[in-house]
Amino acid sequence: GRALLVLLLSATVSLLGGLIFGYELGIISGALLQLQIDFHLSCFKQEVLVSALLIGALLASLVGGILIDRHGRRRAILVSNLVLLVGSLLLTLARSFIGMVIGRMTVGFAISVSSMACCIYVSEMVAAHQRGLLVSLYEAGITVGILLSYALNYIFADVDEGWRYMFGLAIAPTAMQFLSILFLPVNPVKLSSWDSDCQKGLIQLQDTEDRAAAKREPCKEKHYSFLDLFRTRDNMRRRTLVGLGLVLFQQFTGQPNVLGYASKIFHSVGFQSNSSAILASVGLGAIKVVATLVAMAFADKAGRRALLMAGCVVMATSVTTIGLTSRIAPLAMARDCKAAADPNASHSLTQHPLTPRPSQPAVSPIPPALGAGKSQAGPGFAATGSLAKAFTSTQSGEGVPDSSLTQKRGLVGQAKEEAAGSTGPPFGGAPWAEHEVLNWITLLSMMAFVSAFSIGFGPMTWLVLSEIYPAGIRGRAFAFCNSFNWAANLLISLSFLDLIDAIGFSWMFLLYGLMGVMAVIFIYLFVPETKGQSLEEIDQQFSRKR
Repeated sequence: GRALLVLLLSATVSLLGGLIFGYELGIISGALLQLQIDFHLSCFKQEVLVSALLIGALLASLVGGILIDRHGRRRAILVSNLVLLVGSLLLTLARSFIGMVIGRMTVGFAISVSSMACCIYVSEMVAAHQRGLLVSLYEAGITVGILLSYALNYIFADVDEGWRYMFGLAIAPTAMQFLSILFLPVNPVKLSSWDSDCQKGLIQLQDTEDRAAAKREPCKEKHYSFLDLFRTRDNMRRRTLVGLGLVLFQQFTGQPNVLGYASKIFHSVGFQSNSSAILASVGLGAIKVVATLVAMAFADKAGRRALLMAGCVVMATSVTTIGLTSRIAPLAMARDCKAAADPNASHSLTQHPLTPRPSQPAVSPIPPALGAGKSQAGPGFAATGSLAKAFTSTQSGEGVPDSSLTQKRGLVGQAKEEAAGSTGPPFGGAPWAEHEVLNWITLLSMMAFVSAFSIGFGPMTWLVLSEIYPAGIRGRAFAFCNSFNWAANLLISLSFLDLIDAIGFSWMFLLYGLMGVMAVIFIYLFVPETKGQSLEEIDQQFSRKR
């Protein structure tokens, strides 16, 4: 009975942690519509507000690892919950732009620490054959959180100062997670002993024989310094290579940006502006939830390695397909920003509450609006925030494409027609109609990509990271890899539009396909299978292998 209770509470902590993370990433897309009017935000200020979360999370990934290793996983989650409550209150009660930025940074810091601590804590709490399921539950929580944030964006779109409710509602799941974890035992890593392997007696979910054996074995303490991550001791350098490789390939296979084009592709198959915005975000969100549930079901059966490789193969195939089809039926890309100074801003808000304006100046010094949303520091993280971009980045259905870019794309005449006051999709007159079959192929490739990411790289990267390091340095190692995740994501968000200008849309996607192939080779050569093994068995497997 007690074991079942611990199992249920661990699952609750994992799911709520993910839910809060996804919610905070997604909620800004709807809040920004109201904030730009209430606070008269320029494009630059909108980007600062969105990026504040990213900055807070990056800070957390630099210092959070020390907190998790020194003071334990459970305490780190409790502290992150308290910090998140403070951040949510700051946002809910904010009266100035600076207050909003501080609130978003505080929230970013909290969800980043929580994301790392949750994955490590749950992986240490449960038995080997349940670990894949319960750690993947975090990723499922993120996708559900993003969908929930879109639903609430829609509900509060026409409410006066609705953004206060949007930010304030994060308090409920945070309080629930705080209460859930109070009933869970202190995590296996005690301050007196760095090595959790000798303390398996604390883990309720293991067999009684294992527990008796663990108590008989002499306790071997292992201390690690941060620099041990780059040394040959216990083969730590190889573990760091595996961790960084997974995190960087997760980003460089193009995941943060593919979803930014979701609404364009939905337009191309005939969905009009508003419905396109809803379908792109909610439709792809639903696909992500289903795919993540599939990953949870198979993580402990098929294994991490198999899911990673299968996911990568499908991702590489689907982005290559998008690249090839867009060579025949080119996508026109527009970057425009609607700031509050625009006299039509408030008018368009009431008219189309579900079509957020993109807020990206021509040369963006900070990631595009919701670029930060995509930068998932935590597990997920990379995966899901990009949905936020799908919702906001290119959805101004009524917006006229930026003329200089349209000229580059040879669509001048079309831009003039658009300027004449058409209210259809911006690419209504484009050569879409001729290529209907190709458009559907592109749309199906997009769906395949989203599913493959949510089965492979999305949950498995963070599951493997929470398993491959020894207990004494697990927090710092996880945080170290995590900071690269944020940095790579930021780099990709910043360079994407400029790269498209330089090499073209289709070559960009073919490049992502090539990265996918390299990722498959990397996983085949370096990433070991860890399903069904206890954390100490994985540790021994790494220590032996050269």
